[in-house]
Amino acid sequence: MPVLPWTQPHTPPHATDVHVFASRFETRSLWGALRFLVRTPGVWRQVSRAPGAYGASLKAEPLKRTFWTLSAWESPEALKAFAHAGAHAPTARGLAAQMRDVKFASWTTSSDDLPLSWPEAERRLT
Repeated sequence: MPVLPWTQPHTPPHATDVHVFASRFETRSLWGALRFLVRTPGVWRQVSRAPGAYGASLKAEPLKRTFWTLSAWESPEALKAFAHAGAHAPTARGLAAQMRDVKFASWTTSSDDLPLSWPEAERRLT
Protein backbone atom coordinates (compact mmCIF):
# COMPACT_ATOMS: atom_id res chain seq x y z
CA MET A 1 0.00 0.00 0.00
CA PRO A 2 1.59 3.31 -1.04
CA VAL A 3 2.01 5.80 1.78
CA LEU A 4 3.09 9.41 1.58
CA PRO A 5 5.06 9.59 4.83
CA TRP A 6 4.37 12.10 7.56
CA THR A 7 5.54 15.52 6.52
CA GLN A 8 5.80 18.37 9.00
CA PRO A 9 5.47 21.76 7.29
CA HIS A 10 5.57 23.74 10.56
CA THR A 11 6.82 22.78 14.01
CA PRO A 12 4.14 23.14 16.67
CA PRO A 13 4.89 24.59 20.07
CA HIS A 14 5.84 22.01 22.69
CA ALA A 15 2.97 20.53 24.74
CA THR A 16 0.17 22.37 22.99
CA ASP A 17 -3.18 21.06 21.76
CA VAL A 18 -3.43 20.35 18.04
CA HIS A 19 -6.49 19.64 15.90
CA VAL A 20 -6.34 16.24 14.18
CA PHE A 21 -8.35 15.39 11.09
CA ALA A 22 -8.62 11.99 9.42
CA SER A 23 -10.58 10.93 6.37
CA ARG A 24 -11.36 7.79 4.42
CA PHE A 25 -12.51 7.97 0.80
CA GLU A 26 -13.77 5.12 -1.33
CA THR A 27 -14.31 5.91 -5.00
CA ARG A 28 -17.09 4.43 -7.12
CA SER A 29 -14.70 3.15 -9.78
CA LEU A 30 -11.05 2.64 -10.65
CA TRP A 31 -11.41 5.72 -12.88
CA GLY A 32 -12.33 7.71 -9.76
CA ALA A 33 -9.31 6.28 -7.95
CA LEU A 34 -7.07 7.33 -10.83
CA ARG A 35 -8.52 10.85 -10.75
CA PHE A 36 -7.86 10.97 -6.98
CA LEU A 37 -4.23 9.93 -7.53
CA VAL A 38 -3.67 12.42 -10.34
CA ARG A 39 -4.88 15.31 -8.17
CA THR A 40 -2.95 14.28 -5.06
CA PRO A 41 0.37 16.04 -5.85
CA GLY A 42 -1.23 19.48 -6.07
CA VAL A 43 -3.02 19.08 -2.76
CA TRP A 44 0.13 17.64 -1.16
CA ARG A 45 2.14 20.70 -2.27
CA GLN A 46 -0.57 22.92 -0.78
CA VAL A 47 -0.31 21.10 2.58
CA SER A 48 3.45 21.65 2.62
CA ARG A 49 2.89 25.43 2.51
CA ALA A 50 -0.38 25.73 4.47
CA PRO A 51 -0.37 28.08 7.46
CA GLY A 52 -1.11 26.13 10.64
CA ALA A 53 -0.29 22.71 9.15
CA TYR A 54 1.66 20.64 11.67
CA GLY A 55 1.79 17.42 9.68
CA ALA A 56 0.09 15.18 7.16
CA SER A 57 0.21 11.73 5.62
CA LEU A 58 -1.76 9.85 2.98
CA LYS A 59 -2.31 6.12 2.48
CA ALA A 60 -3.65 4.72 -0.77
CA GLU A 61 -5.03 1.39 -1.92
CA PRO A 62 -5.88 2.42 -5.48
CA LEU A 63 -6.92 -1.05 -6.65
CA LYS A 64 -9.36 -1.18 -3.72
CA ARG A 65 -10.36 2.42 -4.59
CA THR A 66 -9.66 3.53 -1.00
CA PHE A 67 -7.63 6.45 0.34
CA TRP A 68 -6.94 7.77 3.85
CA THR A 69 -5.66 11.14 4.97
CA LEU A 70 -4.31 12.06 8.39
CA SER A 71 -3.28 15.57 9.37
CA ALA A 72 -2.59 17.81 12.37
CA TRP A 73 -3.43 21.51 12.48
CA GLU A 74 -2.96 24.52 14.69
CA SER A 75 -6.77 24.85 14.89
CA PRO A 76 -10.01 23.85 13.18
CA GLU A 77 -9.91 27.28 11.51
CA ALA A 78 -6.49 26.54 9.95
CA LEU A 79 -7.87 23.29 8.54
CA LYS A 80 -10.96 25.06 7.21
CA ALA A 81 -8.84 27.74 5.53
CA PHE A 82 -6.75 25.02 3.84
CA ALA A 83 -9.83 23.08 2.69
CA HIS A 84 -11.43 26.15 1.09
CA ALA A 85 -8.35 27.41 -0.76
CA GLY A 86 -5.64 26.43 -3.22
CA ALA A 87 -5.72 23.07 -4.98
CA HIS A 88 -7.86 21.39 -2.33
CA ALA A 89 -11.09 23.30 -2.98
CA PRO A 90 -11.47 22.52 -6.71
CA THR A 91 -10.12 19.00 -6.19
CA ALA A 92 -12.74 18.22 -3.53
CA ARG A 93 -15.54 19.62 -5.69
CA GLY A 94 -14.27 17.83 -8.79
CA LEU A 95 -14.03 14.45 -7.08
CA ALA A 96 -17.30 14.60 -5.11
CA ALA A 97 -19.27 12.71 -7.76
CA GLN A 98 -16.61 9.98 -7.81
CA MET A 99 -17.06 9.13 -4.13
CA ARG A 100 -19.00 6.09 -2.98
CA ASP A 101 -18.25 6.35 0.72
CA VAL A 102 -16.61 9.10 2.75
CA LYS A 103 -15.87 9.18 6.49
CA PHE A 104 -14.31 11.89 8.63
CA ALA A 105 -13.01 12.01 12.19
CA SER A 106 -11.45 14.78 14.23
CA TRP A 107 -10.03 15.00 17.71
CA THR A 108 -7.53 16.93 19.80
CA THR A 109 -4.15 15.64 20.88
CA SER A 110 -0.90 17.02 22.23
CA SER A 111 1.77 18.30 19.86
CA ASP A 112 4.11 15.97 21.74
CA ASP A 113 2.19 13.02 20.20
CA LEU A 114 3.20 13.94 16.65
CA PRO A 115 3.68 12.26 14.24
CA LEU A 116 0.26 10.68 14.41
CA SER A 117 -0.53 6.97 14.43
CA TRP A 118 -2.32 5.35 11.48
CA PRO A 119 -3.88 2.63 13.67
CA GLU A 120 -5.54 5.29 15.82
CA ALA A 121 -6.91 7.10 12.76
CA GLU A 122 -8.23 3.87 11.25
CA ARG A 123 -9.92 2.96 14.55
CA ARG A 124 -11.66 6.32 14.61
CA LEU A 125 -12.79 5.98 11.00
CA THR A 126 -14.45 2.56 11.39
